[in-house]
Order: sequence, then structure tokens, then C-alpha cells
Amino acid sequence: MRREASVLHLDLDAFFAAVEQRDKPSLRGRPVVVGGTGGRGVVATASYEARAYGARSAMSTAEARRRCPPGTAFLGGRFGAYRRTSDVVMALLRQVSPLVEPVSLDEAYVDLAATGPGQPGHDLSVAGVTALGRELKARIAEATGGVTGSVGIGSSKLMAKIGSDLQKPDGLVVVPPGGELAVLHPLPVTRLGGVGPATAERLRQVGVRTVADLAAKSLADLVALAGRAHGAGLHALARAEDDRPVVAEREAKSISQEETFERDLTDLGVLGREIDSMAARVAGRLRTAALSGRTVTLKLRRYDFTTLTRSQTLPQPTDDPRVVAGIARRLLAEAGTGGGLRLLGVGVSGLSPYAQGELFGGSDEVPAEPANGTPGTGAPDGEVAPGVEAAEDPPSPADRRWWPGQDVRHDELGPGWVWGRGLGRVTVRFEGPLTAPGPVRTLAADDPALHPADPPDWRGPPAGGDGGPGPVSGPGRPSPGP
Repeated sequence: MRREASVLHLDLDAFFAAVEQRDKPSLRGRPVVVGGTGGRGVVATASYEARAYGARSAMSTAEARRRCPPGTAFLGGRFGAYRRTSDVVMALLRQVSPLVEPVSLDEAYVDLAATGPGQPGHDLSVAGVTALGRELKARIAEATGGVTGSVGIGSSKLMAKIGSDLQKPDGLVVVPPGGELAVLHPLPVTRLGGVGPATAERLRQVGVRTVADLAAKSLADLVALAGRAHGAGLHALARAEDDRPVVAEREAKSISQEETFERDLTDLGVLGREIDSMAARVAGRLRTAALSGRTVTLKLRRYDFTTLTRSQTLPQPTDDPRVVAGIARRLLAEAGTGGGLRLLGVGVSGLSPYAQGELFGGSDEVPAEPANGTPGTGAPDGEVAPGVEAAEDPPSPADRRWWPGQDVRHDELGPGWVWGRGLGRVTVRFEGPLTAPGPVRTLAADDPALHPADPPDWRGPPAGGDGGPGPVSGPGRPSPGP
């Protein structure tokens, strides 16, 4: 833990939904749910308007539809739009400090004590970092077209992340040095990063509900409950003891294997078999290279593109696939599979220094990005997608080109986004981030003038340079707004 509040954590607010509302003016101020839109879909992000009705991340889309009012927009994700906005934010953070550690598209740590060429040192007093946080938030909102972020600043990564979550959305919390326990102890124990569903249940059974309850437990009790490494970690976190550095790039020597799945997986049995297979390949490569390692790491990427890693260090190095798989399975059970996993990886690091061999191996990673196909059905069974009549038959090949929220462009009507599809038709709303809410038209799904498009640029003039789509004429019929 540092003497100054010099670690900043940024968490963009309802990021995917905020980008959708920025790019689709007719959805601003309205409930928006981003994720799988089919019958088995899962919510990745819900706007704060949708959260008011109980929609939340990892909830089934079907349940979110039951909770949200008519007119709620259910959209498939647009990874390209989120990546473009995230890149702008990360570039702003690197203007503040050379040490920026991205955690996911919408989350990063910044070391305010680090300086680089052309970057003078910051005033690390509470007043100084508070002013810096306000300025950074304003710059992010301006550069992203109105996407807001919550900032926490503290003496460690733990306290910075806790702070960013305390006053969402658009919050700013500075935890002053010496005030860590006053902030930390009243919180539910689930606020600690090392407490997943399984650990939370074990703690609940022994009467631990708050961080203060956890701090009252001895190290021996927590080791007995959660194991040596995890128990010691919980003991330290409950006392706000966190010396983890902000690391811009990690280049640990390791041997690893990753798999990206065609669809999100939640079944522990299926995922366990994937772990066994990857552990066998990692162990085989360790033996071929005459290596062994002490640290087993599980990497997982969730349905919302968030990437997490969990590790356990052994007292002795190993190249046994059963040991590697067993540890990785336990780490997966601790992390949970809520919402589904897009990617899973198993690695071994802390390799014996005397051996030679291929390091840092692994399969090439397939980008976790929605293809120009359909990540959802556009409407649940028995419900009509906006502007499209209900279809009793499965979507036609032409229908499958389109998915709700997708960016499109019509040769005559201009840019817009897919609002719904079915019965060989696709409904498009013609608008963009720099236009007023636009009109809706229903077109043939195989209309040769309608094409998938790149995400719109919120920073420049609307496509065509004429101030927006304007009045629409041509095929189709008007439909009510979503």
C-alpha cells in the first residue's frame, strides 16, 4: 500500500449500452439491453434506464424481457464500435501516465506516480488527484461523445477499484491514505475481487458477510476455509493490504494453451473437459522441453469480453497434467461461469530456469467479435420484433444476414441500424450519432442496396456530409419507434 493515493481505476459506465445510445439517438434516455437476443441469450450490459426495471449483466435475455417495459431495445453487440471507443479512452489515460494497465475494454488502472517524457509529475495530494480525476472524466466524456466513466483513486489497486464502484454512474471517489479500512470494512465481502460465488457461500456459512467480518477471522481460519494461497490473500485484502503494481505489459515466461468457443459456454462439465485437454497439451510441451512450473494460471473471457486470470502457486514445480487440470478446474469453479465463457486458457509459469524450450506458446486467439451473422434471433419466440411481423418459420438465409443493432447502409437511404427482421424483411432506423432521431423503414431482407457497414464515427460529420439522413423515400413502409 502506498503513502499517497496514486493508483487510479477507471470503469466506464454501462459501456456497451452507452455506446449504443450515443450512436442511436432514438435510444437515448430509454432502456437498452445489449447481449444475446435469442431465446438462450444472456445480457452483457444493461443501460441504467433498463437497470431500473431489474435488468442486469449475466441475466438471461428472456428474464430481462419480462422485466423491462415495451419499447426496450434488445441489441446484439458491436465489438468494433466498443473497441474504437475504448482505444480513444486508453489513449487519454496514457497521456496521464506511461503506466496504464487495461483490464478490459471498459476498465483500466493508471499509476499516477509514474512519469514519462513530457509528462510532469502529478500533485498527489488528495486535492490534487481529485482535480485530476474530474479533469480526466470531462475529457473522456468529450472525446467519446458522451460516454461517462466512474473513477476511484486510492493507495492501492484494491482501494482504487472499490472507489470507482461506490458512486456509479459518473462518480469520483478518492480514498485518502489512512482511510482505507473506514471505507472497506462496511462493504459486503463480495466486493473483494478474490471472493467468487463459491467462496462467498463458504464465508456466509461461517457468519462472514462484510469485509469487517472477514477481517475478524484469523489467518489460520481463512487458510482452513479457502486454502493456503487464497486464504492468505483474503486475510490481506480484508486489511487493505495490497502491493500489486500497475503493469503496462506482462511478459511472464509460460507455456499455455487457449481455446475460443463458437458459442458461450456455461456447463462446468463441458468446460472441465476442455481444461483436461488443454492441461494435457501444456504438460506434454513442458515434458518435451524438459521444463516444469510452479504456477498454474486459468484465463477466461466472459460473454461481455471481460478477461480474467486466476492463479495458484505450488510448493514444488510440476509437469503432471492431472495436477495442472485439477488446479485449473478449482480456479474455474471459484471464478464461476455466469453469463457464459467465450475463451478459456490454461498456462504454467514459474518455469525451472535450467531447462531450454519453447516458451510463451499457445494457439492463436480468435477475436471474440460478433460476425456479420446473427448473434440472436432479433425477437423472442412469440414476440414481434419492432416493425416486423411475427414469423412462424425459422429465419430465411436472407434474414440471417441481419441482427438487431447492426450497422448498415442503404445505397439510397443512407446509414442506419437494424431494428428487427423476419418474414424475409428487415426493419432499419436511418439515423446516426450526429443526427436527430431518424425514420424507420422496412425493406426486403435481400435488398441488394442494403449492406452491412462499419460503426459510425461520432467525431466527424455524418456520412454524406449533408447533416444526416434527412427525409427517407423509397421502398418499405414507416413503422413506430422501438
